[in-house]
Amino acid sequence: MKVGFIGTGSMGSLLLEALIDSGSLAPNQVYASNRTTEKVIRLQQRHPGLHVCTSNAETAHNSDLIFLCVKPLQFKAILDEIGSTLRPDQMVVSITSPVQIHHLESALCCKVAKIIPSVAHRVQSGVCLCMYGSRIKEEDRQLIEHLLSPISKPILIDESFVRITSDLSSCGPAFLSFFLDQWINAAVETTGMDRGELTWIAGEMLLGTGKLLTQGGFTPLELQKRVTVPGGITAEALALLDSSLTGVFHRLIATTHGKYKEDLEKCDAQFGGPGAD
Repeated sequence: MKVGFIGTGSMGSLLLEALIDSGSLAPNQVYASNRTTEKVIRLQQRHPGLHVCTSNAETAHNSDLIFLCVKPLQFKAILDEIGSTLRPDQMVVSITSPVQIHHLESALCCKVAKIIPSVAHRVQSGVCLCMYGSRIKEEDRQLIEHLLSPISKPILIDESFVRITSDLSSCGPAFLSFFLDQWINAAVETTGMDRGELTWIAGEMLLGTGKLLTQGGFTPLELQKRVTVPGGITAEALALLDSSLTGVFHRLIATTHGKYKEDLEKCDAQFGGPGAD
């Protein structure tokens, strides 16, 4: 199978390299294009055999499955560029949440899917959210999930829940890293302990906590109760967090959903969907 990548920015290159490094793809199976061709050339230098394409249409023509890894408002121009090149048996997979499957199916003749990857795929971990269009058959779904399985845990979700699930699976590493960074900064300022050692301790804690939640049979609330002793240090600190963070996660969700709605309306306007005038 030949796999194309249109867009090799932050997430496009991460997904491409994770699939190659895991053995899910060999470099000579990969065709890639980007507005800045030098970025693709650098990927080829790290992965000899990777095919550098000088246009998105060339990538689409040579690939059986094409990942579209560009920003939401770039999609319409990309689809206009590659649409006449595509065949009904090919698959186009978007990695961008505001661009809807119906947008893609209205513009393309081929099979369409959408995934939301995570930076955690770089270390062959994390959940990959999967959504499929009406033309996708069971064997197509299995092919996509087989490709992604070495780097992630692919799960099927309803597209209507893409934003809230993305908050956890895709944005979550940034949110938790922000929390840890603030915590580590305060620890360094308060105690003078080495930042690198504190970061390693925090990372191991986070890894172990994830295993307790996914393999150890704990819910987040049960884990809090397991660690906390009434009247103890953890209990006092949890009370502080509870009072200080009241409403913050509802505001976080309102923020991510507000931005998503804004981008979705712009995509609808471009594709002539529900939000168009």
